[in-house]
Formats: sequence, C-alpha cells, structure tokens
Amino acid sequence: FDRIPMTRVFQSLFLMLASATRQELARHVKYLKAENVLLRSRLPKRIDLEPKERNRLVRLGRKLGSKVIGELVTIVSPATFLKWIRQAARAAAPNAPAVSRRKPGRPRTPEEIRKLILKWARENDWGYTRILGALRQLGIRKITRQTVKNILKDAGLDPGPERGEGTWDDFLRRHMDTLWQSDFLSVKALTKAGFVDLYLLAFIHLGTRRAWISPCTAHPDSAWVTQQGRNFLMHADDVGLKPEYVQHDRDTKFTASFDELFESTGVTINKTVPHSPNLNAFIERFIQTARQEVLSRFVVCGEKHLNYLARELQTHYNFERSHSSRDHLPPVREKEPEPVTTINLADVACETRLGGLLKHDWRRAA
Repeated sequence: FDRIPMTRVFQSLFLMLASATRQELARHVKYLKAENVLLRSRLPKRIDLEPKERNRLVRLGRKLGSKVIGELVTIVSPATFLKWIRQAARAAAPNAPAVSRRKPGRPRTPEEIRKLILKWARENDWGYTRILGALRQLGIRKITRQTVKNILKDAGLDPGPERGEGTWDDFLRRHMDTLWQSDFLSVKALTKAGFVDLYLLAFIHLGTRRAWISPCTAHPDSAWVTQQGRNFLMHADDVGLKPEYVQHDRDTKFTASFDELFESTGVTINKTVPHSPNLNAFIERFIQTARQEVLSRFVVCGEKHLNYLARELQTHYNFERSHSSRDHLPPVREKEPEPVTTINLADVACETRLGGLLKHDWRRAA
C-alpha cells in the first residue's frame, strides 16, 4: 500500500467522485469511512506526521466544516485537527485580530450551582420549578427557570411536570388578601378496629399561601366542624390574617352552624357552584401537595400519628417550602436571603422532618 503513488490514488478517487450521482456518492463515502476505520485499526494508536504531511491534510480539510471533520477525521482527534486549522490560519495572517472563542449567549452556569441543582434533583425527585424555588431561598436569583430545566435535561434527568399559570376570576384577584379557602381531607388510618377514615379540615390564605390544618377526627359532625371553625378564627387572628371571606364547596359536612359561626363575626361565606373544583383551586392544590409529599408516604396508625404528620406538614409548608407565587420563598419568612451569584456546597445546610422526607436547605451565614 505504501508503494502505490499517492497521485494515482487521488486521481482515481476524483474520477470516481466526478462520475457518481449524489446517492452513489453517499454510498461511496460510507464505504470509504468503513474501510478507513478498518485500516486505521491495523495501525499504531499514534501516527507521527511530517510538517509537509500535516499541512497537506489541513489544506484539504479546512473547507469541510467542523461537522464533517468530526465524522471523517481519524488520524488524530477532530479537536486536534481543528486546532491545526486555527494554527495554520494564524500563521498565514499573523497580524489579524484574535477571534474570541466564547460561544454566543449567556455565560455558562457556575459548576458549583450545576452540581447543587443535580444533587437536589437526584436526592428529592424535585421538578425544575421546585429547584428554582430552593435556589431563590439561598439567594441565587440570576438562574432562570429554563436554565434549571436545561441543566436537568443535559444530565439525562426528567425536568418534571410543567405547571402552567392558571387563570383566576376577578373575585379571587380582588380579595386575595382577605380570602381563605377551605376543604376536607380524608385519610385511611389503621386502628385496632381495622382501617377507618379520618378527616382533617384545611384552610389556605390566598394572598400569602399560609395554610392551617385542624386536628383529625373519625366523626366530622356539626359540633366538630364548628369547633374547628372557632379554632381557625383564633389562629387567623393571631397571625394577623383575619378573613373577610371564606370560600368552600357544597360538601354536606360544611353545616349551617359552621357558616353561621363565620357570619356572626362579619365573615362572608362564598359557596362554589357544584362540580367546579377549579373555583376552589388553591385549597385543592394544597391538599394534592399534602397527599403527594407526605400522607401517601405513610401507613397512618391512628389519630395521634395523623395529627403529628399534619403538624409537621403545616410547619414545613408555611416556613420552609418554596412557593412559585411567593417569589419561590416560603409563605412566612423573617427576611429574604441576600442575593449571591455562586455558592459553595459547604455553605448549604439541610434540615429534615419526618425522617428526611421533608427537606429544607438554607445558607449558613458568612
């Protein structure tokens, strides 16, 4: 093979290419690539080229484009071949201004932040919106939702379900600061008598997303429901979020005495129309979160166990869990974290509840 004059090889190749159709040319190139790989496998791993040989390859290959070079070049790595082309261009025009190799667009996300995003995604199965909220709580504000999504996709991780921004009627918009929504939550619990249904009554404040959960009962009669209404009113007054409106569906467990209790304190009861869960969407979403993140992960053993889970959930939801509608910070916080552009993993501390099921990451003070 070494004795065959190279001019004859290239003459034969050019004659073949000139007479080939596009389809034939593709077949020829495919064959030559396979043959080149076979021949290359018989040669040493490293082939030292003379400057004249290297310059000849550069002259022939610099017009192919990086994509074709990546597919064809095997005598060296495609990156090395592209470096040869750049060196040859600089040698040909030594006074030409240097061309920036920086890719267009935003700078790459700092590696420490990328590692933190992937760490959260792998340890918690969080979607990109939840991860963005966790970054906000650490004071990292220059990372966008799309950046988090791209980092997860590049690592082969599912970025999570997309949650569109819902549209709400004008009544909810006008009264968010004084409106609470309420609904019942039932949980199967294992007791000495077997499995029974235990009921909780939950409230959520639309303006702050602050939630309140009652103690549970197996018998949600009128007296119990009314008492939980009293307990809620005392709580709302304590936290400075006294309601002007309370909205609930037409569940028969919301008895007349429950409504009368609120109306006697000047609160207006707003009942949603039947079969319209979207009108009560805030409390429905809170109940979904409670089930998915806590209640569905346990076999509940009695009332005390469920009350404990509800208290831990309420504390985590109000003081530790990020909320997209609250600038990805918890509903209740003493102050917002100071903005930073990067962070050391050693500065990130994690607190857990319920055996590590609920996690809260925070930044240690400098």
